[in-house]
Amino acid sequence: MSIERLYELYLQSSGITTDTRSIKKSNLFFALKGEKFNANQFAEAALQAGASYAVVDEIGETTWKERYGERLIHVENVLSTLQQLAGFHRQQFKFPVLAITGSNGKTTTKELIAAVLSKKYKIAFTKGNLNNHIGIPLTLLSINKEHTELAVIEMGANHQREIDSYCQYVQPDYGLITNVGLAHIEGFGGFHGVVKGKTELYQHLSLHNGKLFINADDEILMNKAEEFFGDELLDRAILYGTSPEVFCSGHIIAGKEFLTVETLHSTIATQLVGDYNFTNVMSAVCIGKYFHVPTADIKDALESYTPTNNRSQKIQWGTNTVIMDAYNANPSSMKAALKNFEQLSGDFENRVVILGEMMELGEFSEEEHRQIFEHTQHMPLDYRVFVGAQFAFTKNQPGALWFAHTADAREWLHNAELHHSLILVKGSRANGLERILHFCNEQ
Repeated sequence: MSIERLYELYLQSSGITTDTRSIKKSNLFFALKGEKFNANQFAEAALQAGASYAVVDEIGETTWKERYGERLIHVENVLSTLQQLAGFHRQQFKFPVLAITGSNGKTTTKELIAAVLSKKYKIAFTKGNLNNHIGIPLTLLSINKEHTELAVIEMGANHQREIDSYCQYVQPDYGLITNVGLAHIEGFGGFHGVVKGKTELYQHLSLHNGKLFINADDEILMNKAEEFFGDELLDRAILYGTSPEVFCSGHIIAGKEFLTVETLHSTIATQLVGDYNFTNVMSAVCIGKYFHVPTADIKDALESYTPTNNRSQKIQWGTNTVIMDAYNANPSSMKAALKNFEQLSGDFENRVVILGEMMELGEFSEEEHRQIFEHTQHMPLDYRVFVGAQFAFTKNQPGALWFAHTADAREWLHNAELHHSLILVKGSRANGLERILHFCNEQ
């Protein structure tokens, strides 16, 4: 079946689904498969549950074709077909598409930009963390092309050529890289691989007449942008940062606790913890200004935004203050969180860090975890708590507590009976350190 014909069926459907547990009448079901699942096995169940068509690359039973006829669409590869369909749908858009990637802060930045743009436009944007090879095409296909004025698409990546592959069907008009840091360095093959992989977005924009929003204070990104855009950079880059000469300039007024910035002749007091969120906020301000969102609306959007999903959240737990930043972690974000924690003032009985291991570091893992441990050794802390196998070397280190599992750390926290304490909880998603938060909420 041609993509054009499949697109006709998509337009007639009630939407795309890949999960038989959430089938709605007239859905178009795509039977994806991976290392641990094969949805081809559930194609019949999808059709029986009300899906109008099922797209498969394996036929489970020969009788299926006899029973369902044209409702069973057999393709060579379901995932690539889904991506091609998303790309075809994207070609119908008459509104701009902004793509966002980066090592740290891309989801928070996406949320901030969406909050700002929604003050003036009907926007569509990536929900949650649907920023991979499956989530991105699903996001595109969820967009109503007739009732959307701007789209913001988040793109995550853990290896080279991944961002480039997404650009083939996202086809962004604008791009933003939040930063490049020590994230997923196992897959990227080191820091230079991260830079190369993330800036595939710049390369695509340079070849397709796109524009980029860029932090002028970031020397690495500016150099890479100049490499790809050359003499055209000044015409195709919209700059933000601390310099008064850029398109959108700002500076930090306060950042040790909740971040407050001065920009657009206005003071914006956010509910984001940490001055490392400054560039995230400024990118949203810059994009709002570029798309003519009134300053008052930009300010209101950013001041009203409340971080969720364990991202830089400040939480009161009894008499204790918890900085919960357990959604993800890499060496760059870990060091930034620790640096900010050092700067937090207040009369606390105890200062505590609970740090989970960092994933996808490959051969760099041991050294990076040791650097984090050594960083804490120079901090005025009452408790240093480490969780996970890659921090196991801290087990017998003076002044350190090590637990193999989050449940063990949670038990320690329960027995410690802390009061009037400042606590940082930071770790990779795989650690599940938010379970410590669940305990906190029970108190």
